[in-house]
Amino acid sequence: MNLKILVPSAAIGAWIAMGPVALAQAPAPPTPPSAAPAPAPSGPAPAAGAYSNQLPETQGTVQRFTLTPIGELDGVILTDGTEVHLPPHLTTQLATAVRVGDTVTVRGYRSPSVPLVAAVSITDTNTGQTVVDNGPPPPGPRPPPLPPGMPAPGAQQELVQGKVQRSLYGPAGDVNGALLEDGTIVRIGPREAYQLTSLLSPGQTLAVQGWLLTTVYGKVIDAQAVGPSSNQLTQVAPPPPLGYPYAPVAVAPAPAPAVPAATAPAAPPR
Repeated sequence: MNLKILVPSAAIGAWIAMGPVALAQAPAPPTPPSAAPAPAPSGPAPAAGAYSNQLPETQGTVQRFTLTPIGELDGVILTDGTEVHLPPHLTTQLATAVRVGDTVTVRGYRSPSVPLVAAVSITDTNTGQTVVDNGPPPPGPRPPPLPPGMPAPGAQQELVQGKVQRSLYGPAGDVNGALLEDGTIVRIGPREAYQLTSLLSPGQTLAVQGWLLTTVYGKVIDAQAVGPSSNQLTQVAPPPPLGYPYAPVAVAPAPAPAVPAATAPAAPPR
């Protein structure tokens, strides 16, 4: 049996007219709830020095300070040969708190390959003072770095020669200079020093042309050329800026080519 459902044509027209509108206004499906973001920590982030007591401890006696090319202090060397590195913006605090010959307690990161500790804190047991590295200083207190080749105030062009007592390192354990047996500190850029590692090893004879600065903590030379002798130098830094006195290394000049003696003109025939 066939059943026929009769729908009034007016109702069909109304449904067709309203259909698209109804579909367009259909509510979107609800989005799945997402995890709420973690709340931001309140207050400033803890400084590196806040965790210094959890770092390995090294004890020793201060033999001498180490210097940057412009005469700032960037650490100490202990009598057992350990080099302790601190950032140079702590120069004033380090000079006030630590003295040569005193026993110190250092906390920091010891290099697995070279005798170096990148210190977060150093305490002088004699003075009872502690220097803590709380990160870089805010912008402004320190002068900007000197342009390449520009000497530190008071530095003089010199040629220094001597035997290497020990290599010196940056905080990451990269070679950046040497200490000579006479106490002079030689500073070289890490890239250039890496290429000259064997020359900066203990016992090697080293000649250095550069800017020599004398301070109350010792001498440091910012190397511009180095080599095994004064007549075998390799350039490792830009030349000094125009207008600064420069004492070039005295290298024997090449012999001048022989000039044939002038011959007397032939006498005219008689």
